[in-house]
Amino acid sequence: MKQSFLILLIGALLFFVNGIFAQQPTSGKFTVFTIGDSTMASKKAEVAPETGWCQVFPEFVDSSVEIKNRAVNGRSSKSFITEGRWKAVLDSLKTGDYVFIQFGHNDQKIQDSTRYTEPFTTYRNNLERFVRETREKGATPILFTSIVRRKFENGFLIDTHGNYPVATRMVATEMNVPLVDLQMITTGAVTALGEEPSKQIYLWTPPTEKFPKERNDDTHLSVEGARLVAKLAAQQLILMDNSFAKQLKR
Repeated sequence: MKQSFLILLIGALLFFVNGIFAQQPTSGKFTVFTIGDSTMASKKAEVAPETGWCQVFPEFVDSSVEIKNRAVNGRSSKSFITEGRWKAVLDSLKTGDYVFIQFGHNDQKIQDSTRYTEPFTTYRNNLERFVRETREKGATPILFTSIVRRKFENGFLIDTHGNYPVATRMVATEMNVPLVDLQMITTGAVTALGEEPSKQIYLWTPPTEKFPKERNDDTHLSVEGARLVAKLAAQQLILMDNSFAKQLKR
């Protein structure tokens, strides 16, 4: 009797785990679409060294994965939908694809009605929509909390994202969505580096011919910062031990 119960329990657990991650195409090739804001987006050469972490994420996957970075500067979960960007991604999704979802930075902009969302209502509803519609296409959503802003007070890194990461975690839990908690992970990384050394992973650059004024940007990433975040994200995806993890470089 105990043995039969154990077999049933193991079977139920395997069913649950397999349900979280969509089955990959038989060819083993699939696409990862990334949707989000400027901290993910691919940058033009004229703003170098500003770099989005999904811009360098292809360095961490093998040739079976195609990364289509659809993140755009300044977009919130709301404006990404209203501008038709989400529909364009959705129309391209196939069974076995993945969608990386990271919003929050621009959803906070209460003064801008085209972008602002309230964390536990409109923001949450938008995330749920991304998840639901991704699954309807046979693809797998993965949620990401926002990377931490570099804001120190009295030597301590402080939170600037309020309830947006909380709402993201709630959606992940309630809808059984894989979650990479970049806010928590990058908070640890920036804290470990310290107040001054952590400037190197953000856009703290001296005056140049291209940019006559120095840049003291605590939100956007340098090349080094983008690679660090991409590496941290890849490590978390490997720990999830799903079929996508097999395509990530160790």
